[in-house]
Amino acid sequence: MNQPPRFADYLLRLFCAPHLREEVLGDLHERYYLKVQRVGEAQARRRYWREVRAYVRPSIIRRKSTIQPLLRTGRSEFPLTSVLSPDTIRNYLLIAWRNLRSQPFLSFLNIFGLALGLASCLLITLYVVDELSYDRFHEKADRIYRINVDATFGGTEQSLTQVGDPMGETLKKDYPQVEEYVRFYDVNGSKIVRKGNESIDERRSVFADPTLFNVFTLPALFGNTKTALNAPNSVVITESTARKYFGTPNVVGKTLEVNKAPYTVTAVIRDIPQNSHFHFDFIFSMKNVKYDWGNYLTSNFQTYVVLKEGVDYKAFNRNFSQIIEKYLFPQAKQKMKMVSAKDFNRGGNRLVFTLFPLTDIHLRSDRRAELDVNGNSQFVAVFSAVALFVLLIACVNFMNLSTARSAKRAKEVGIRKAIGTSRQSLIGQFLAESILTVTLSLLLALGFAALIMPFFNELAAKTLSVNRLFAIPILPFLLLLPIGVGLVAGSYPAFFLSGFNPIAVLKGTMGNNLRKSNFRNALVVFQFATSVILIIGTLIVYRQLNYIQTKNLGFDKEQILIINGTHALGSNVDAFKNEVLTLPGVTTGTLSGFLPVTSSQRNGRTFSKERVSSSDNRIDTQSWFVDYDYIGTMGMKMVKGRSFSKDFGEDSSAVVINESMARLLGYSNPVGQKIYSGGDATPLTIIGVVNDFNYESLRKTIGPLVLNLGTSTALASFRVNTQNLPNLLKQAETAWQKMPTGVQFSYRFMDEAFDTMYRAEQRIGQIALTFAGLAVLIACLGLFGLATYMAEQRTKEIGIRKVLGATTIGIVTLLSRDFLKLVLIAIVIASPIAWYAMNQWLQDFAYKITTEWWVFVLAGVLAIGIALLTVSFQSIKAALMNPVKSLRSE
Repeated sequence: MNQPPRFADYLLRLFCAPHLREEVLGDLHERYYLKVQRVGEAQARRRYWREVRAYVRPSIIRRKSTIQPLLRTGRSEFPLTSVLSPDTIRNYLLIAWRNLRSQPFLSFLNIFGLALGLASCLLITLYVVDELSYDRFHEKADRIYRINVDATFGGTEQSLTQVGDPMGETLKKDYPQVEEYVRFYDVNGSKIVRKGNESIDERRSVFADPTLFNVFTLPALFGNTKTALNAPNSVVITESTARKYFGTPNVVGKTLEVNKAPYTVTAVIRDIPQNSHFHFDFIFSMKNVKYDWGNYLTSNFQTYVVLKEGVDYKAFNRNFSQIIEKYLFPQAKQKMKMVSAKDFNRGGNRLVFTLFPLTDIHLRSDRRAELDVNGNSQFVAVFSAVALFVLLIACVNFMNLSTARSAKRAKEVGIRKAIGTSRQSLIGQFLAESILTVTLSLLLALGFAALIMPFFNELAAKTLSVNRLFAIPILPFLLLLPIGVGLVAGSYPAFFLSGFNPIAVLKGTMGNNLRKSNFRNALVVFQFATSVILIIGTLIVYRQLNYIQTKNLGFDKEQILIINGTHALGSNVDAFKNEVLTLPGVTTGTLSGFLPVTSSQRNGRTFSKERVSSSDNRIDTQSWFVDYDYIGTMGMKMVKGRSFSKDFGEDSSAVVINESMARLLGYSNPVGQKIYSGGDATPLTIIGVVNDFNYESLRKTIGPLVLNLGTSTALASFRVNTQNLPNLLKQAETAWQKMPTGVQFSYRFMDEAFDTMYRAEQRIGQIALTFAGLAVLIACLGLFGLATYMAEQRTKEIGIRKVLGATTIGIVTLLSRDFLKLVLIAIVIASPIAWYAMNQWLQDFAYKITTEWWVFVLAGVLAIGIALLTVSFQSIKAALMNPVKSLRSE
């Protein structure tokens, strides 16, 4: 026994400076053994503890910051070996830099691959932060809500952003929780604004209540926004609009001619930020709206409310049932055989009002009559996942290449451990190398991001800038990124390399273990599994887009020229149509603002078989006004009956319905049957049934539709021959200029308008393709580096095999076989994951493709082919090497 107290020694080592430990412990132990002989063990142990306590003083605890040779005593004092000391960190970085320079090719692969992954991550981060920032610039953003309504009538479901005009006022009057409200009307309606001798068709306009500026934060440059919309014929415009029409922003008091009526500019506001779910250039006073006020049953006003602090909007939603019972049903009783909510709900009818948070509108709302094209939370999640996967693949590259180089670093680690370097110090060194590599990669990634940004902006329909990376909230993320990624990517190599047994390394008995790493193989599988998932996802997205483009929509969208703003022609619209019809290459034409693309007019009405209908048999439909030539021009087919014709004078009270409407009516042959619109007493006669055609996105099923013979001159559409299109457009513009409109000639083609309906899907397809390509490229860089290193490690083996008669093909197969096994495992793992994920995405479409087996086979073949090309280059190079040189290699 007779040993000093071990715990006392442990405490002394803990607080004593490293350069004094040996001396202090030696003196204490020497005195301890002398005291054991003189006073006994028990007394010696007690005195030993007192002496240990006596050493707890600054001169013993204080660490030396530099190495100081003490020539007088012949001893040297050494500094603290903490991994956090400046000298240690400086030494780590110096060694890391030397290691990077000693293997330039593998270092380049590491840095370049990480830079691509980081650049992808930075670009997607900018995109996600921008998408999440929508409408958050309003001071009351967390308390502003839009009133939504979900209605089901006669089996037809509608999700609307508009409610009746009194709803906001009623909420404020009846419920003290409501602080303020504002209504929008006629959003983005066409306004003809005069500018000198020119008339401009402006569509970014709205009628709004004076309370607009109490709800939303829209700073004024000139004028008083508190009173700006109080009077009729007053308008608030944006700064850019003021410069456009007057050349200067200070135009308060000046007059604009809008739709031939004078409007006084009462205020000029800053341009509405891009990250807003609405964008208006003209805000007109609600006092100019002529409307049947006080109607709860209509849905024409976007209404926003501000709740007071602390009010739970979900709990507040329960109040809408009282609103319906108190205000909506009394009005409904005047037009329907309905006496109670129970009567209304019978037959599956439903009417639900809810408050929807302002900050969720852009990403989580896809309803009829949205104020602008919204984003998609699914796309944000997909982009984030793709960026994360690409970054993980780049990190996996780093891990793989770092552990693969372990054979060359093994002797270094063994020698360092043999001379006393702790494992903690080695881990610090390898993590420092990792962080340095990531920092260099980040600098390169910033350059990549700046170069790619214009292409990415076009791809994502954004106006992002690299400068936003250096602003809050992204800057802290950017500063922590090298440390975070460095620790993630460098942790496994650090612990793997620092755990080597120095004796085994220096004896050379770890060679096989270094070459065989199950974890490294798992990383390769992860890389290629992720790449295969992205490849499969891209193939399925493009197949769905191709299906959308080629599906029989029930009408012919090709070669239809749409001329905008024809309502400005007034009484001359028929003359213009007739003149265009005389042009060479024009076959038919129609005047109607209602087209089977979402960028055109929509009009909802209810129809029933009876004059006074109960809620049970009312059918909520789209009701479009068209002319005699509409069905023929659109290339639609009559299933039963006939289309509108000038040969039948009674067609003014006739309608054509689609097949979906016929099914809901329940008639085996609806031709000749009568239907009623709302509470109208005059019946409408069904003269024909047109084939079902998609007039909404393919995400939605085809709903019931009624075509009415009537006036709707917002658009003129012509079926044309595109062989001599430039000349035809020039002649059409000449015909337009003959008319006294003053409005510029504007046109588009229906197939282009149709494509805009699926721009988001096209965008996600292009982004998926881009990042799938990046992921595959990064994975191939890692595989190439790994193949290069493994071929180098087996140089002597290859030489011996060649001397013994091995063929080039045999050696290539030998070197490639293990990698191909890993890729096959990756394909097996990736396929079910991709199948599930893409089936979930396709669920959003009412009309969609099926996930065919050959897509997965094609993705697998692509992955195998890419891996073979990557590995075979190094395999062939190694196989063709002169065996004499191979056997000389160390």
